[in-house]
Amino acid sequence: MKIMILGSGAREYSIALALKNIDQNLIFFFSPGNGATENLGTNINLEKPLELANYAKENEIDLCIVGSENFLAQGIVDIFKQHNLTIFGPSKAAAMLETSKSFMKNFLQKYQIKTAKFLNTNSLEKAKEFILTLTPPIVIKADGLCAGKGVIIAQTYEEAIDSASKMLSGESFGDAGKCIVIEEFLDGFELSIFAVCDGDDFILLPVAQDHKKLLDQDKGPNTGGMGAYAPSSLASEDLLEKIKKDIIIPTLSGMKKENSEFIGVLFIGIMVVDQEPYVLEFNVRFGDPECEVLMPLIENPLELILATTQKRLKNTKINIKKEYAVGVVCASENYPYKSSEKTEISIKSIPENTHISYAGVSLNNGKLMADGGRVLVCVGVGKDIKEAQKKAYELCENIEFKGKQFRKDIAYQVTQ
Repeated sequence: MKIMILGSGAREYSIALALKNIDQNLIFFFSPGNGATENLGTNINLEKPLELANYAKENEIDLCIVGSENFLAQGIVDIFKQHNLTIFGPSKAAAMLETSKSFMKNFLQKYQIKTAKFLNTNSLEKAKEFILTLTPPIVIKADGLCAGKGVIIAQTYEEAIDSASKMLSGESFGDAGKCIVIEEFLDGFELSIFAVCDGDDFILLPVAQDHKKLLDQDKGPNTGGMGAYAPSSLASEDLLEKIKKDIIIPTLSGMKKENSEFIGVLFIGIMVVDQEPYVLEFNVRFGDPECEVLMPLIENPLELILATTQKRLKNTKINIKKEYAVGVVCASENYPYKSSEKTEISIKSIPENTHISYAGVSLNNGKLMADGGRVLVCVGVGKDIKEAQKKAYELCENIEFKGKQFRKDIAYQVTQ
């Protein structure tokens, strides 16, 4: 079976690694991939959806898995389906749950799904008026895709107005910020919920928790994610039932009413306030680094993906291992402020029940180089969360590259 995976990060590497662990005969193609995906398959450097569709036809690709949201925003799923190609992911219209925060907030309001009080606007005057009705901290979001960085949590009215002004002028996030969403700040704890959906039915994956801040104890600037763990004991059965009944089911039925049937991964950022779940945001693909800790826990990920594309989740049994996984991101020296010099990666050994998912890496004369940004993720799996955490950090200590930085407290919420 030939599988094409679209994206270049540790998420895409993790998907391929999990599938290859089940069936060594699978043949992988990555676009664009990274320096380490070449060890799993073939990297192809195509970016345009039509080029990828033509390549998939010419090379008889059996399945395409979309990792990166940028491809979904371009409507790659629609183009593949027009060419009768099998692809895992939502249509361009359904992907608006992620690609437009104002669409998402209006959808939540229309279908009475709990979310923070908000205003969508492209007017600075209206933004100022609404900001002054809220109590700081105040959340300001760019409407478009910003690679996980388009959110400001302003601590004062002045900072909120300044952030709104910089977004609307294009100074902060270019065109992605020309329309903004202003929200009240919800005070609770966050969870990452993943529902794999075939338009009508869904399968809930283990609940994960991401660590966005650069430094221990959630200090420092926001990043694309410095680590994650799953499953989280913070999600009670009662809470999960509320999320299914009050969020996932209304979202799937609402999207059908909007003629935008949702097929793929619905990734819901939840804020739990007094045991009530509120939607912070929707994403329409696996999270990164959450994907890296979910993949090792799914016994039959290929069957899950195929059942989704064939709309037969209702009659599909997906086994989740009774284990825990912790992923720790090793980032480059200057992340997230600026680029870092390329530097060679050395690995002493890979302990049992651990593996590396590679992201910002390249090959130079056969040597694996850290390219900058989030370089790789150290994943540990164990019978409980503490064992998984210990394994992940054991692997971290076995990897060296100049300027390596990583948080020392991933999964602290459930291990202290």
